[in-house]
Amino acid sequence: MNGKPEEIVSILREEISHYEEKTQISETGSVVQIGDGIATVYGLENVMYGELLEFENGVKALAMNLETGSVGCAILGPEEGIEEGDQVRRTGRRADVPAGEEMLGRVIDALGNPIDGKGPIHTEKTMPIEREASGVVTREPVTVPLQTGILAVDAMVPIGRGQRELIIGDRQTGKTSIAVDAILNQKGQNVICIYVAIGQKNSTVAKIYNTLSKHGAMEYSIILNASASEPAPVQYIAPYSGVAIAEYFMNQGRDVLIVYDDLSKHAVAYRTLSLLLKRSPGREAYPGDVFYLHSRLLERACRMAPEYGGGSITALPIIETQAGDVSAYIPTNVISITDGQLYLESNLFHSGVRPAVNVGLSVSRVGGAAQTKAVKKIAGSLRIDLAQFRELEVFTQFSSDLDAATKEALDHGNRLVEILKQPLYHPMKVSRQVVILYAATQKLLADVPVERAREFAWGLADELEKERPQVMEEIDKTGQLSEAGEQAIRECCEDYKKRVSATWQA
Repeated sequence: MNGKPEEIVSILREEISHYEEKTQISETGSVVQIGDGIATVYGLENVMYGELLEFENGVKALAMNLETGSVGCAILGPEEGIEEGDQVRRTGRRADVPAGEEMLGRVIDALGNPIDGKGPIHTEKTMPIEREASGVVTREPVTVPLQTGILAVDAMVPIGRGQRELIIGDRQTGKTSIAVDAILNQKGQNVICIYVAIGQKNSTVAKIYNTLSKHGAMEYSIILNASASEPAPVQYIAPYSGVAIAEYFMNQGRDVLIVYDDLSKHAVAYRTLSLLLKRSPGREAYPGDVFYLHSRLLERACRMAPEYGGGSITALPIIETQAGDVSAYIPTNVISITDGQLYLESNLFHSGVRPAVNVGLSVSRVGGAAQTKAVKKIAGSLRIDLAQFRELEVFTQFSSDLDAATKEALDHGNRLVEILKQPLYHPMKVSRQVVILYAATQKLLADVPVERAREFAWGLADELEKERPQVMEEIDKTGQLSEAGEQAIRECCEDYKKRVSATWQA
Protein backbone atom coordinates (compact mmCIF):
# COMPACT_ATOMS: atom_id res chain seq x y z
CA MET A 1 0.00 0.00 0.00
CA ASN A 2 3.08 2.27 -0.20
CA GLY A 3 2.33 3.10 -3.87
CA LYS A 4 0.96 6.33 -5.27
CA PRO A 5 -2.78 7.10 -4.84
CA GLU A 6 -3.44 6.79 -8.63
CA GLU A 7 -1.85 3.29 -8.62
CA ILE A 8 -4.08 2.21 -5.74
CA VAL A 9 -7.16 3.59 -7.52
CA SER A 10 -6.30 1.70 -10.76
CA ILE A 11 -5.83 -1.56 -8.80
CA LEU A 12 -9.20 -1.07 -7.07
CA ARG A 13 -10.88 -0.29 -10.41
CA GLU A 14 -9.37 -3.49 -11.89
CA GLU A 15 -10.66 -5.54 -8.96
CA ILE A 16 -14.14 -4.01 -9.19
CA SER A 17 -14.37 -4.64 -12.96
CA HIS A 18 -13.61 -8.36 -12.45
CA TYR A 19 -15.90 -8.75 -9.44
CA GLU A 20 -18.69 -11.30 -9.85
CA GLU A 21 -21.58 -11.53 -7.47
CA LYS A 22 -21.56 -15.17 -6.33
CA THR A 23 -24.83 -15.55 -4.53
CA GLN A 24 -26.03 -19.15 -4.39
CA ILE A 25 -29.75 -19.72 -4.04
CA SER A 26 -30.86 -23.22 -3.09
CA GLU A 27 -34.37 -24.40 -2.40
CA THR A 28 -34.73 -26.05 1.01
CA GLY A 29 -37.43 -27.96 2.79
CA SER A 30 -37.85 -29.57 6.20
CA VAL A 31 -38.32 -33.15 7.34
CA VAL A 32 -41.91 -33.82 8.42
CA GLN A 33 -41.58 -37.54 9.10
CA ILE A 34 -38.74 -40.08 9.04
CA GLY A 35 -38.47 -43.84 9.54
CA ASP A 36 -37.54 -47.13 7.81
CA GLY A 37 -35.23 -45.38 5.34
CA ILE A 38 -37.99 -43.05 4.07
CA ALA A 39 -38.28 -39.30 4.78
CA THR A 40 -41.31 -37.14 4.04
CA VAL A 41 -40.17 -33.60 3.26
CA TYR A 42 -42.27 -30.39 3.11
CA GLY A 43 -41.34 -27.30 1.10
CA LEU A 44 -39.51 -28.53 -2.01
CA GLU A 45 -41.96 -27.25 -4.64
CA ASN A 46 -39.75 -27.54 -7.76
CA VAL A 47 -38.01 -30.84 -7.00
CA MET A 48 -37.62 -33.34 -9.90
CA TYR A 49 -38.35 -37.08 -9.77
CA GLY A 50 -35.08 -38.92 -9.15
CA GLU A 51 -33.28 -35.75 -7.98
CA LEU A 52 -30.61 -36.03 -5.28
CA LEU A 53 -31.45 -34.24 -2.02
CA GLU A 54 -29.04 -33.54 0.83
CA PHE A 55 -29.70 -33.50 4.58
CA GLU A 56 -27.89 -31.25 7.06
CA ASN A 57 -25.50 -34.08 8.05
CA GLY A 58 -24.45 -34.69 4.41
CA VAL A 59 -26.50 -37.88 3.85
CA LYS A 60 -28.05 -38.02 0.37
CA ALA A 61 -31.63 -39.02 -0.53
CA LEU A 62 -33.52 -39.74 -3.74
CA ALA A 63 -36.83 -37.97 -4.50
CA MET A 64 -39.33 -40.75 -5.29
CA ASN A 65 -42.89 -39.58 -4.50
CA LEU A 66 -43.90 -36.12 -5.73
CA GLU A 67 -47.14 -35.31 -3.91
CA THR A 68 -49.16 -32.08 -3.66
CA GLY A 69 -47.89 -30.90 -0.28
CA SER A 70 -44.82 -33.08 0.30
CA VAL A 71 -42.06 -35.19 -1.24
CA GLY A 72 -41.36 -38.83 -0.28
CA CYS A 73 -37.65 -39.57 -0.56
CA ALA A 74 -35.52 -42.67 -0.05
CA ILE A 75 -32.47 -42.15 2.18
CA LEU A 76 -29.23 -43.43 0.61
CA GLY A 77 -27.34 -43.98 3.82
CA PRO A 78 -27.80 -44.21 7.60
CA GLU A 79 -30.81 -42.32 8.96
CA GLU A 80 -29.20 -41.82 12.38
CA GLY A 81 -28.77 -38.12 13.09
CA ILE A 82 -31.68 -37.05 10.87
CA GLU A 83 -34.65 -35.72 12.85
CA GLU A 84 -38.01 -34.07 12.20
CA GLY A 85 -37.56 -30.38 11.43
CA ASP A 86 -34.07 -30.86 9.87
CA GLN A 87 -33.40 -28.93 6.69
CA VAL A 88 -33.20 -30.73 3.33
CA ARG A 89 -31.50 -29.06 0.36
CA ARG A 90 -32.07 -29.61 -3.36
CA THR A 91 -28.88 -30.37 -5.27
CA GLY A 92 -30.44 -29.62 -8.68
CA ARG A 93 -28.97 -32.77 -10.26
CA ARG A 94 -30.25 -36.27 -10.93
CA ALA A 95 -28.60 -39.13 -9.05
CA ASP A 96 -25.26 -40.03 -10.61
CA VAL A 97 -22.24 -42.23 -9.97
CA PRO A 98 -18.50 -41.61 -10.62
CA ALA A 99 -17.01 -43.65 -13.47
CA GLY A 100 -13.54 -44.19 -14.87
CA GLU A 101 -10.61 -46.55 -15.48
CA GLU A 102 -9.50 -45.93 -11.88
CA MET A 103 -12.37 -48.13 -10.67
CA LEU A 104 -10.92 -51.31 -12.22
CA GLY A 105 -9.76 -53.74 -9.55
CA ARG A 106 -11.78 -52.01 -6.83
CA VAL A 107 -14.79 -52.86 -4.64
CA ILE A 108 -17.30 -49.99 -4.43
CA ASP A 109 -20.71 -49.30 -2.91
CA ALA A 110 -23.89 -48.30 -4.78
CA LEU A 111 -22.85 -44.60 -4.79
CA GLY A 112 -19.38 -45.36 -6.23
CA ASN A 113 -17.46 -44.93 -2.95
CA PRO A 114 -14.60 -47.40 -2.35
CA ILE A 115 -15.21 -49.99 0.40
CA ASP A 116 -12.08 -52.13 -0.01
CA GLY A 117 -9.79 -50.06 2.24
CA LYS A 118 -7.42 -49.17 -0.63
CA GLY A 119 -7.90 -45.42 -0.44
CA PRO A 120 -10.02 -42.97 -2.46
CA ILE A 121 -10.81 -43.36 -6.17
CA HIS A 122 -10.06 -40.22 -8.22
CA THR A 123 -12.36 -40.13 -11.22
CA GLU A 124 -13.16 -37.12 -13.39
CA LYS A 125 -16.46 -38.19 -14.97
CA THR A 126 -19.88 -39.04 -13.55
CA MET A 127 -22.66 -41.01 -15.23
CA PRO A 128 -26.42 -40.63 -14.55
CA ILE A 129 -27.86 -43.63 -12.67
CA GLU A 130 -31.15 -43.42 -14.60
CA ARG A 131 -30.80 -42.95 -18.34
CA GLU A 132 -32.93 -43.71 -21.37
CA ALA A 133 -31.74 -46.83 -23.21
CA SER A 134 -30.12 -46.46 -26.65
CA GLY A 135 -32.58 -46.38 -29.55
CA VAL A 136 -32.98 -49.02 -32.26
CA VAL A 137 -31.12 -46.95 -34.89
CA THR A 138 -27.96 -46.74 -32.77
CA ARG A 139 -27.78 -50.51 -32.22
CA GLU A 140 -26.06 -53.31 -34.10
CA PRO A 141 -27.12 -56.99 -34.38
CA VAL A 142 -25.38 -59.39 -31.98
CA THR A 143 -22.72 -61.20 -34.07
CA VAL A 144 -19.63 -61.40 -31.83
CA PRO A 145 -19.48 -64.32 -29.37
CA LEU A 146 -18.92 -63.83 -25.64
CA GLN A 147 -17.18 -67.04 -24.60
CA THR A 148 -18.04 -68.15 -21.05
CA GLY A 149 -15.50 -70.99 -21.12
CA ILE A 150 -18.25 -73.36 -19.93
CA LEU A 151 -18.63 -76.20 -22.44
CA ALA A 152 -22.36 -76.80 -21.84
CA VAL A 153 -23.15 -73.08 -22.24
CA ASP A 154 -20.94 -72.22 -25.25
CA ALA A 155 -22.06 -75.36 -27.11
CA MET A 156 -25.83 -75.31 -26.47
CA VAL A 157 -26.85 -71.91 -25.07
CA PRO A 158 -24.31 -69.50 -26.64
CA ILE A 159 -24.12 -65.86 -25.58
CA GLY A 160 -23.21 -62.94 -27.88
CA ARG A 161 -21.78 -59.56 -26.93
CA GLY A 162 -24.71 -57.22 -26.35
CA GLN A 163 -27.11 -60.01 -25.33
CA ARG A 164 -29.12 -60.38 -22.09
CA GLU A 165 -29.04 -63.99 -20.90
CA LEU A 166 -30.93 -64.83 -17.71
CA ILE A 167 -29.42 -67.34 -15.27
CA ILE A 168 -32.33 -68.86 -13.36
CA GLY A 169 -32.71 -71.65 -10.81
CA ASP A 170 -33.25 -72.50 -7.14
CA ARG A 171 -30.78 -71.41 -4.49
CA GLN A 172 -27.52 -73.38 -4.32
CA THR A 173 -27.63 -74.66 -7.91
CA GLY A 174 -24.48 -72.89 -9.16
CA LYS A 175 -25.92 -69.66 -10.65
CA THR A 176 -23.19 -67.37 -9.30
CA SER A 177 -20.52 -69.94 -10.22
CA ILE A 178 -21.50 -69.73 -13.90
CA ALA A 179 -21.27 -65.93 -13.77
CA VAL A 180 -17.87 -66.03 -12.01
CA ASP A 181 -16.55 -68.56 -14.56
CA ALA A 182 -17.70 -66.26 -17.37
CA ILE A 183 -15.77 -63.36 -15.74
CA LEU A 184 -12.63 -65.51 -15.36
CA ASN A 185 -12.80 -66.50 -19.03
CA GLN A 186 -12.64 -62.85 -20.19
CA LYS A 187 -8.94 -62.65 -19.29
CA GLY A 188 -7.11 -61.42 -22.38
CA GLN A 189 -10.40 -60.90 -24.29
CA ASN A 190 -10.49 -57.10 -23.80
CA VAL A 191 -13.81 -57.29 -21.90
CA ILE A 192 -14.41 -55.28 -18.72
CA CYS A 193 -16.46 -57.15 -16.10
CA ILE A 194 -18.75 -55.62 -13.46
CA TYR A 195 -20.20 -57.83 -10.73
CA VAL A 196 -23.17 -56.21 -8.94
CA ALA A 197 -24.04 -57.95 -5.66
CA ILE A 198 -27.55 -57.05 -4.44
CA GLY A 199 -28.57 -58.18 -0.96
CA GLN A 200 -25.72 -60.71 -0.67
CA LYS A 201 -23.78 -61.47 2.50
CA ASN A 202 -20.49 -59.57 2.76
CA SER A 203 -18.70 -62.90 3.31
CA THR A 204 -20.04 -64.19 -0.05
CA VAL A 205 -18.82 -61.07 -1.87
CA ALA A 206 -15.42 -61.35 -0.12
CA LYS A 207 -15.14 -64.96 -1.34
CA ILE A 208 -15.89 -63.88 -4.95
CA TYR A 209 -13.33 -61.05 -4.64
CA ASN A 210 -10.69 -63.54 -3.45
CA THR A 211 -11.50 -65.95 -6.32
CA LEU A 212 -11.23 -63.18 -8.94
CA SER A 213 -7.99 -61.86 -7.39
CA LYS A 214 -6.44 -65.34 -7.23
CA HIS A 215 -7.08 -65.92 -10.96
CA GLY A 216 -5.92 -62.41 -11.97
CA ALA A 217 -9.41 -61.30 -13.00
CA MET A 218 -9.68 -58.22 -10.74
CA GLU A 219 -7.37 -56.33 -13.16
CA TYR A 220 -10.32 -55.92 -15.55
CA SER A 221 -13.19 -56.21 -13.03
CA ILE A 222 -15.21 -54.00 -10.68
CA ILE A 223 -17.30 -55.35 -7.79
CA LEU A 224 -20.26 -53.19 -6.74
CA ASN A 225 -21.68 -54.35 -3.42
CA ALA A 226 -25.02 -53.37 -1.88
CA SER A 227 -25.04 -55.97 0.88
CA ALA A 228 -27.97 -57.43 2.83
CA SER A 229 -27.21 -55.02 5.70
CA GLU A 230 -27.70 -51.94 3.47
CA PRO A 231 -31.08 -50.17 3.49
CA ALA A 232 -33.61 -50.99 0.72
CA PRO A 233 -33.00 -47.71 -1.25
CA VAL A 234 -29.28 -48.53 -1.60
CA GLN A 235 -30.07 -52.06 -2.84
CA TYR A 236 -32.60 -50.53 -5.23
CA ILE A 237 -30.14 -48.18 -6.98
CA ALA A 238 -27.20 -50.68 -7.05
CA PRO A 239 -27.86 -52.29 -10.49
CA TYR A 240 -28.56 -48.87 -12.06
CA SER A 241 -25.22 -47.61 -10.71
CA GLY A 242 -23.53 -50.73 -12.14
CA VAL A 243 -24.98 -50.25 -15.63
CA ALA A 244 -24.15 -46.51 -15.53
CA ILE A 245 -20.45 -47.39 -15.00
CA ALA A 246 -20.77 -50.01 -17.78
CA GLU A 247 -22.17 -47.31 -20.12
CA TYR A 248 -19.09 -45.17 -19.47
CA PHE A 249 -16.87 -47.93 -20.89
CA MET A 250 -19.34 -48.77 -23.69
CA ASN A 251 -19.27 -45.12 -24.83
CA GLN A 252 -15.51 -45.53 -25.29
CA GLY A 253 -16.08 -48.47 -27.66
CA ARG A 254 -15.23 -51.12 -25.04
CA ASP A 255 -17.07 -54.41 -24.42
CA VAL A 256 -18.52 -54.90 -20.93
CA LEU A 257 -19.96 -57.95 -19.15
CA ILE A 258 -22.24 -57.08 -16.22
CA VAL A 259 -23.67 -59.59 -13.74
CA TYR A 260 -26.68 -58.70 -11.54
CA ASP A 261 -26.68 -61.08 -8.56
CA ASP A 262 -29.57 -61.18 -8.06
CA LEU A 263 -32.65 -59.36 -9.36
CA SER A 264 -35.06 -61.30 -7.09
CA LYS A 265 -33.57 -59.46 -4.11
CA HIS A 266 -33.63 -56.23 -6.13
CA ALA A 267 -37.40 -56.64 -6.70
CA VAL A 268 -37.89 -57.33 -2.97
CA ALA A 269 -35.94 -54.15 -2.09
CA TYR A 270 -38.13 -52.15 -4.50
CA ARG A 271 -41.28 -53.72 -3.04
CA THR A 272 -40.11 -52.68 0.47
CA LEU A 273 -39.42 -49.16 -0.78
CA SER A 274 -42.78 -48.87 -2.57
CA LEU A 275 -44.85 -50.12 0.35
CA LEU A 276 -43.07 -47.70 2.71
CA LEU A 277 -43.82 -44.89 0.23
CA LYS A 278 -47.48 -45.98 0.46
CA ARG A 279 -47.74 -47.02 -3.20
CA SER A 280 -50.48 -49.50 -4.01
CA PRO A 281 -49.46 -53.17 -3.81
CA GLY A 282 -50.44 -55.52 -6.64
CA ARG A 283 -49.68 -59.17 -7.39
CA GLU A 284 -47.52 -60.78 -4.64
CA ALA A 285 -47.52 -57.28 -3.01
CA TYR A 286 -45.19 -55.92 -5.72
CA PRO A 287 -46.15 -52.48 -7.08
CA GLY A 288 -47.67 -52.27 -10.57
CA ASP A 289 -44.48 -50.89 -12.17
CA VAL A 290 -42.17 -53.73 -11.06
CA PHE A 291 -41.92 -54.92 -14.69
CA TYR A 292 -40.69 -51.46 -15.70
CA LEU A 293 -38.13 -51.69 -12.87
CA HIS A 294 -36.21 -54.47 -14.65
CA SER A 295 -37.09 -53.65 -18.26
CA ARG A 296 -35.53 -50.17 -18.08
CA LEU A 297 -32.44 -51.71 -16.48
CA LEU A 298 -31.89 -54.61 -18.91
CA GLU A 299 -32.82 -52.58 -22.00
CA ARG A 300 -29.61 -50.59 -21.45
CA ALA A 301 -27.59 -53.69 -22.41
CA CYS A 302 -26.92 -53.63 -26.16
CA ARG A 303 -24.29 -53.60 -28.89
CA MET A 304 -23.75 -50.16 -30.41
CA ALA A 305 -23.27 -49.56 -34.13
CA PRO A 306 -19.67 -48.57 -35.14
CA GLU A 307 -20.67 -44.96 -35.89
CA TYR A 308 -21.98 -44.67 -32.29
CA GLY A 309 -18.83 -46.06 -30.66
CA GLY A 310 -19.20 -49.79 -31.33
CA GLY A 311 -19.07 -50.81 -27.65
CA SER A 312 -21.37 -53.33 -26.00
CA ILE A 313 -22.89 -54.31 -22.67
CA THR A 314 -23.70 -57.98 -22.14
CA ALA A 315 -25.99 -58.57 -19.15
CA LEU A 316 -26.23 -61.76 -17.10
CA PRO A 317 -29.10 -61.17 -14.66
CA ILE A 318 -29.64 -63.86 -12.02
CA ILE A 319 -33.08 -64.83 -10.68
CA GLU A 320 -33.70 -67.23 -7.80
CA THR A 321 -36.76 -69.48 -8.10
CA GLN A 322 -38.70 -71.16 -5.29
CA ALA A 323 -38.92 -74.96 -5.77
CA GLY A 324 -38.26 -74.62 -9.52
CA ASP A 325 -41.30 -72.41 -10.14
CA VAL A 326 -40.35 -70.44 -13.26
CA SER A 327 -43.98 -69.29 -13.68
CA ALA A 328 -43.89 -67.00 -10.62
CA TYR A 329 -44.29 -63.23 -11.11
CA ILE A 330 -40.69 -61.94 -11.11
CA PRO A 331 -39.18 -64.93 -13.04
CA THR A 332 -41.78 -64.59 -15.85
CA ASN A 333 -41.20 -60.81 -15.96
CA VAL A 334 -37.44 -61.17 -16.43
CA ILE A 335 -37.76 -64.14 -18.85
CA SER A 336 -39.91 -61.94 -21.11
CA ILE A 337 -37.35 -59.08 -21.00
CA THR A 338 -34.21 -61.16 -21.70
CA ASP A 339 -32.94 -62.86 -24.89
CA GLY A 340 -32.93 -66.38 -23.44
CA GLN A 341 -32.31 -68.18 -20.17
CA LEU A 342 -29.97 -70.71 -18.62
CA TYR A 343 -32.14 -72.88 -16.39
CA LEU A 344 -30.24 -74.70 -13.63
CA GLU A 345 -31.99 -77.67 -12.06
CA SER A 346 -31.62 -78.83 -8.45
CA ASN A 347 -32.05 -82.55 -9.30
CA LEU A 348 -29.25 -82.42 -11.88
CA PHE A 349 -27.01 -80.51 -9.46
CA HIS A 350 -27.51 -83.03 -6.64
CA SER A 351 -26.97 -85.97 -9.02
CA GLY A 352 -23.46 -84.63 -9.80
CA VAL A 353 -24.17 -82.98 -13.18
CA ARG A 354 -22.41 -79.64 -12.77
CA PRO A 355 -23.02 -77.12 -14.28
CA ALA A 356 -26.63 -78.31 -13.84
CA VAL A 357 -27.96 -76.85 -17.13
CA ASN A 358 -31.39 -78.19 -18.08
CA VAL A 359 -31.12 -78.52 -21.88
CA GLY A 360 -34.89 -78.60 -22.44
CA LEU A 361 -35.70 -75.33 -20.68
CA SER A 362 -32.51 -73.40 -21.50
CA VAL A 363 -32.46 -71.34 -24.69
CA SER A 364 -30.51 -68.56 -26.38
CA ARG A 365 -32.64 -66.46 -28.71
CA VAL A 366 -29.69 -64.50 -30.14
CA GLY A 367 -26.33 -66.16 -29.41
CA GLY A 368 -26.56 -68.77 -32.19
CA ALA A 369 -25.86 -65.95 -34.66
CA ALA A 370 -22.69 -65.12 -32.72
CA GLN A 371 -21.52 -68.66 -31.97
CA THR A 372 -18.03 -69.74 -33.06
CA LYS A 373 -18.41 -71.53 -36.41
CA ALA A 374 -16.48 -74.65 -35.34
CA VAL A 375 -18.57 -75.12 -32.17
CA LYS A 376 -21.81 -74.41 -34.05
CA LYS A 377 -20.97 -77.03 -36.69
CA ILE A 378 -19.97 -79.76 -34.24
CA ALA A 379 -22.51 -79.13 -31.45
CA GLY A 380 -25.52 -78.95 -33.81
CA SER A 381 -26.87 -82.36 -32.78
CA LEU A 382 -25.79 -82.13 -29.12
CA ARG A 383 -28.99 -80.57 -27.75
CA ILE A 384 -31.27 -83.06 -29.62
CA ASP A 385 -29.13 -86.04 -28.56
CA LEU A 386 -29.27 -84.96 -24.92
CA ALA A 387 -33.02 -84.28 -25.03
CA GLN A 388 -33.62 -87.76 -26.57
CA PHE A 389 -31.39 -89.30 -23.91
CA ARG A 390 -33.42 -87.67 -21.09
CA GLU A 391 -36.66 -89.01 -22.62
CA LEU A 392 -35.23 -92.52 -23.04
CA GLU A 393 -33.84 -92.45 -19.53
CA VAL A 394 -37.31 -91.87 -18.09
CA PHE A 395 -38.96 -94.59 -20.22
CA THR A 396 -36.28 -97.25 -19.72
CA GLN A 397 -35.55 -96.92 -16.02
CA PHE A 398 -37.94 -99.77 -15.19
CA SER A 399 -37.19 -102.07 -18.12
CA SER A 400 -34.44 -104.69 -18.07
CA ASP A 401 -34.37 -105.92 -21.70
CA LEU A 402 -33.43 -103.16 -24.15
CA ASP A 403 -32.81 -103.44 -27.88
CA ALA A 404 -29.36 -102.59 -29.30
CA ALA A 405 -30.37 -99.17 -30.71
CA THR A 406 -31.82 -98.02 -27.36
CA LYS A 407 -28.73 -99.26 -25.51
CA GLU A 408 -26.46 -97.39 -27.91
CA ALA A 409 -28.50 -94.16 -27.56
CA LEU A 410 -28.37 -94.45 -23.74
CA ASP A 411 -24.60 -95.10 -23.78
CA HIS A 412 -24.01 -92.15 -26.11
CA GLY A 413 -26.20 -89.92 -23.90
CA ASN A 414 -24.36 -90.97 -20.75
CA ARG A 415 -21.02 -90.08 -22.37
CA LEU A 416 -22.35 -86.68 -23.47
CA VAL A 417 -23.56 -85.93 -19.92
CA GLU A 418 -20.17 -87.00 -18.57
CA ILE A 419 -18.06 -84.82 -20.90
CA LEU A 420 -20.24 -81.75 -20.20
CA LYS A 421 -19.36 -81.91 -16.49
CA GLN A 422 -16.84 -79.22 -15.66
CA PRO A 423 -15.16 -78.32 -12.34
CA LEU A 424 -15.48 -74.85 -10.83
CA TYR A 425 -13.16 -72.07 -12.05
CA HIS A 426 -11.79 -74.10 -14.98
CA PRO A 427 -13.02 -72.20 -18.06
CA MET A 428 -11.95 -73.71 -21.42
CA LYS A 429 -10.46 -72.17 -24.53
CA VAL A 430 -12.44 -72.60 -27.77
CA SER A 431 -9.87 -75.08 -29.17
CA ARG A 432 -10.29 -77.43 -26.18
CA GLN A 433 -14.08 -77.18 -26.45
CA VAL A 434 -13.94 -78.09 -30.16
CA VAL A 435 -11.71 -81.14 -29.57
CA ILE A 436 -13.85 -82.48 -26.70
CA LEU A 437 -17.14 -81.87 -28.55
CA TYR A 438 -15.80 -83.42 -31.77
CA ALA A 439 -14.68 -86.56 -29.94
CA ALA A 440 -18.07 -86.87 -28.19
CA THR A 441 -20.45 -86.09 -31.07
CA GLN A 442 -18.51 -88.16 -33.65
CA LYS A 443 -18.70 -91.14 -31.22
CA LEU A 444 -14.91 -91.45 -30.98
CA LEU A 445 -15.51 -92.26 -27.29
CA ALA A 446 -17.89 -95.16 -28.01
CA ASP A 447 -15.40 -97.78 -26.73
CA VAL A 448 -14.25 -95.69 -23.75
CA PRO A 449 -15.88 -96.66 -20.41
CA VAL A 450 -18.54 -94.07 -19.47
CA GLU A 451 -16.90 -93.23 -16.12
CA ARG A 452 -13.62 -92.46 -17.95
CA ALA A 453 -15.15 -90.47 -20.84
CA ARG A 454 -14.43 -87.01 -19.40
CA GLU A 455 -10.94 -87.94 -18.23
CA PHE A 456 -10.17 -89.34 -21.73
CA ALA A 457 -11.63 -86.30 -23.58
CA TRP A 458 -9.65 -83.82 -21.41
CA GLY A 459 -6.53 -85.97 -21.85
CA LEU A 460 -7.04 -85.95 -25.63
CA ALA A 461 -7.20 -82.13 -25.61
CA ASP A 462 -3.95 -82.03 -23.57
CA GLU A 463 -2.35 -84.45 -26.05
CA LEU A 464 -3.29 -82.27 -29.04
CA GLU A 465 -1.96 -79.13 -27.30
CA LYS A 466 1.35 -80.96 -26.79
CA GLU A 467 1.67 -82.95 -30.06
CA ARG A 468 -0.28 -80.83 -32.60
CA PRO A 469 -0.26 -77.24 -31.23
CA GLN A 470 -0.74 -75.79 -34.75
CA VAL A 471 -4.22 -77.43 -34.95
CA MET A 472 -5.27 -75.81 -31.64
CA GLU A 473 -3.83 -72.43 -32.66
CA GLU A 474 -5.73 -72.54 -35.96
CA ILE A 475 -9.05 -73.20 -34.15
CA ASP A 476 -8.43 -70.40 -31.61
CA LYS A 477 -7.41 -67.94 -34.35
CA THR A 478 -10.04 -68.65 -37.02
CA GLY A 479 -12.84 -70.20 -34.95
CA GLN A 480 -13.13 -72.91 -37.62
CA LEU A 481 -12.17 -76.58 -37.83
CA SER A 482 -10.67 -77.60 -41.19
CA GLU A 483 -10.73 -81.12 -42.67
CA ALA A 484 -7.03 -81.43 -41.85
CA GLY A 485 -7.87 -80.49 -38.25
CA GLU A 486 -10.61 -83.15 -38.08
CA GLN A 487 -8.15 -85.73 -39.43
CA ALA A 488 -5.54 -84.68 -36.85
CA ILE A 489 -8.07 -85.11 -34.01
CA ARG A 490 -9.05 -88.59 -35.24
CA GLU A 491 -5.41 -89.72 -35.61
CA CYS A 492 -4.41 -88.31 -32.24
CA CYS A 493 -7.48 -89.96 -30.65
CA GLU A 494 -6.52 -93.41 -32.01
CA ASP A 495 -2.89 -93.08 -30.82
CA TYR A 496 -3.95 -91.80 -27.40
CA LYS A 497 -6.57 -94.56 -27.05
CA LYS A 498 -3.95 -97.26 -27.73
CA ARG A 499 -1.70 -95.78 -25.05
CA VAL A 500 -4.29 -95.45 -22.28
CA SER A 501 -6.52 -98.49 -23.05
CA ALA A 502 -4.13 -100.73 -21.09
CA THR A 503 -4.96 -98.79 -17.92
CA TRP A 504 -8.72 -99.44 -18.42
CA GLN A 505 -8.20 -103.19 -18.19
CA ALA A 506 -6.09 -102.69 -15.10
